[in-house]
Amino acid sequence: QVQLVESGGGLVQTGGSLRLSCVASARTPDTVAMGWFRQAPGKEREFVASIGMIFGTPKYADSVKDRFTISRDNARTTVNLQMNSLKPEDTAVYFCVAGPRGRNTGTNDYIFWGQGTQVTVSS
Repeated sequence: QVQLVESGGGLVQTGGSLRLSCVASARTPDTVAMGWFRQAPGKEREFVASIGMIFGTPKYADSVKDRFTISRDNARTTVNLQMNSLKPEDTAVYFCVAGPRGRNTGTNDYIFWGQGTQVTVSS
């Protein structure tokens, strides 16, 4: 079982920035891809971004493209999400995820999930 621990959420004003980090307790074939989903109150959980941990290939939801940047460390156990130009609609609980295949956007494509970290963007 792989544990994912998120950090970096918080409260920020519109236009501000936050950086989320997620550390995996182990590197396995089931952590070849890592990424982030988010869930706002009353809404479905949605894909935000993912990255292939071997080659570092990113994928973004259209709603965050050009504002968010996902990256991973050389040890391939940590993934970061730099969020710039934040909007109130980015307010959600952000979940770190890990799975065996990259560039997937469905919740069922990821095996391991973190507990989530709250991001709140005030207007």
